[in-house]
Amino acid sequence: MTRRPIGIIVNGVTGRMGYRQHLVRSLLAIREQGGVALPDGTRIWPELVLVGRNEDKLREIAQRHGLTDWTTDLSAALAREDVEIYFDAQVTQQREKAIRQAIEAGKHIYTEKPLAEETEAALDLARVADAAGVRTGVVQDKLFLPGLRKLKRLIDGGFFGRILSVRGEFGYWVFEGDWQPAQRPSWNYRSEDGGGIVVDMFPHWHYVLEELFGPVQAVSTVIATHVPERVDEAGRAYPATADDAAYGIFELAGGVIAQLNSSWCVRVNRDELVEFQVDGTEGSAVAGLRNCKIQHRAVTPKPVWNPDLPVTENFRAQWTDVPDNEEFDNGFKVQWEAYLRHVVAGEPFRWDFLAGARGVQLAELGLLSAREGRRVEIPELSR
Repeated sequence: MTRRPIGIIVNGVTGRMGYRQHLVRSLLAIREQGGVALPDGTRIWPELVLVGRNEDKLREIAQRHGLTDWTTDLSAALAREDVEIYFDAQVTQQREKAIRQAIEAGKHIYTEKPLAEETEAALDLARVADAAGVRTGVVQDKLFLPGLRKLKRLIDGGFFGRILSVRGEFGYWVFEGDWQPAQRPSWNYRSEDGGGIVVDMFPHWHYVLEELFGPVQAVSTVIATHVPERVDEAGRAYPATADDAAYGIFELAGGVIAQLNSSWCVRVNRDELVEFQVDGTEGSAVAGLRNCKIQHRAVTPKPVWNPDLPVTENFRAQWTDVPDNEEFDNGFKVQWEAYLRHVVAGEPFRWDFLAGARGVQLAELGLLSAREGRRVEIPELSR
């Protein structure tokens, strides 16, 4: 077995997503399995350089996992010749500057979304990266999760006939931080710090809708800040200036209508924290991140609405689970493996900076729709 080491800067590793999903469940898991296998038998081996602003946290994480290479000096890390990839999991406001540094240093770049705070900035990053000849990627993890992969299998197999509509529900109650600690960092609820559920979730909805159902052609959004005051990590009350709920209608190519509700102010009464119901002429499906169930036209019951009588049908029992039919790995890890094969072996990877810019665009125009109270068409982006 030939091992092909590849140096990777992991910036933002002290954050929740950077640590759990990218370091532990992706890069360290890849090392534990012996690397990423290529067709010729070579195995790509990640050599990790942890980067962050908090020296104590970096040292503790490195010691916990038997790693020795870490620094608070991003510029010094980018100057190293043994580093080929820069990965960014920082807060959004810090991302664009760091990515530009990485492009100037000639590093290939993989990053969490959103790629930037504004569409023009994201598009410029895509153009500059192309000109520099670096290979780029943006995390679009939900495409690789079991529930949506099963849904994609149904679409590819023609199960739905003509798809009519998509309805999605995402969210959970994020505690205000007073009598119970919040599950999310306080910056998420301050627009001046890059917070807001539209900025966070619309880039996700963009790639899910585009990859599964078709390009988004128009958006209509209503946003709200349902909880106007929260308590931060230090116990201080602060005004919540960012949107904590968004209610969107997305018009897709081919006439499909998607309605997606995103909220950090909703209590969960569904099987998963996010679910999508897809209705078509031949059948329907409800998919979460892990599970997917279906109801075909031939076995659809014939309910009759009568508000004077109690419901006698168990509607949930009338659906059938879609089998796994394969082993599903962690979605973040699967995309990391694809990106590493892209960098080392040139395998195709379509989730690049331009794809990331389209997600930023949808969030930006979704907010414009909410501010102006109107439907906004989505122009096509190109390099």
